[in-house]
Amino acid sequence: MATSSMSTAASPPASEPLALVVMGVSGSGKSTVGKRLAAALGAEFIDGDDLHSDAARAKMGAGHALTDEDRWPWLDRIGAALADRGKRRIVACSALKRAYRDRLRAAAGRDLRFVYLAATPEAMRERVAARRGHYMPASLVDSQFATLEAPKDEPDVIEVSAESPLDSLVAELTARLRA
Repeated sequence: MATSSMSTAASPPASEPLALVVMGVSGSGKSTVGKRLAAALGAEFIDGDDLHSDAARAKMGAGHALTDEDRWPWLDRIGAALADRGKRRIVACSALKRAYRDRLRAAAGRDLRFVYLAATPEAMRERVAARRGHYMPASLVDSQFATLEAPKDEPDVIEVSAESPLDSLVAELTARLRA
């Protein structure tokens, strides 16, 4: 499993507030990993997809990629959800560009960490095509990779392979976040 080091900032103990974004392209497992991490770390899970406007969901469902202008209000809603300093919150959010992650960092107003689920386009096209009942079509996976600016050398980012077995991935992340 490919991993990169995170910054030297200490992880908060399980009893302290936590703000974490599980990020990656569509199909990378953000919601699944986020839910499992939230359960393991005693945090509230928020699916960023639930914070999209109806118009944005309809646009994606029709096979059209969102623009930055479509994403800014959504990112602001996610940032507001992360800003509550008294809460332990984990949010699933694609956070594809550095500008998006920086906007989330600014809006959170506290230490914000990211877990980046790195993946290949082929694997993600296959996963998204197999999903049922989700508004995001497999035809938009390539646009997600075209937009993606991988978080290389950014502070407080843990990179793992989205194709790793779920149980071992969650165990590794839980240990690293508690270290």
